[in-house]
Amino acid sequence: MGVRHINPEGLHRSPAFSQAVVVEQPTKTIYIGGQNGVDTDGRVVGPTVGEQAARIFHNLSTILESEGATLANIVHWTIAVVDGHSFDEGVAAFRQVWDFAAPPPAITVHVVAGLNPGCLVEIDAVAVV
Repeated sequence: MGVRHINPEGLHRSPAFSQAVVVEQPTKTIYIGGQNGVDTDGRVVGPTVGEQAARIFHNLSTILESEGATLANIVHWTIAVVDGHSFDEGVAAFRQVWDFAAPPPAITVHVVAGLNPGCLVEIDAVAVV
């Protein structure tokens, strides 16, 4: 696939994320727009970060499966969490769906003033197949 996960000596090494991901040859790249914790009717699934994050991971999986990919193909995601809410529940939801045999993606987390009404977390992603 031509993808390398980079965690150079001298930087913090985390089991939850890679410092960088390098794509070395032309491959199919999937850019997934910001996903909220909403069901098929567009309704927010619950009032907590954990419930919403679990649905987001479900939505991401659905998108990826439609292109013959899985969450393990994600090389980067950006996470936005509404100020005043901890993403710890989101991390717990991540642990339920991530195959820890796969190298973790690079991540960026932002604390934001607000998102769509009722939404506490939003995740976008880039996957390489």
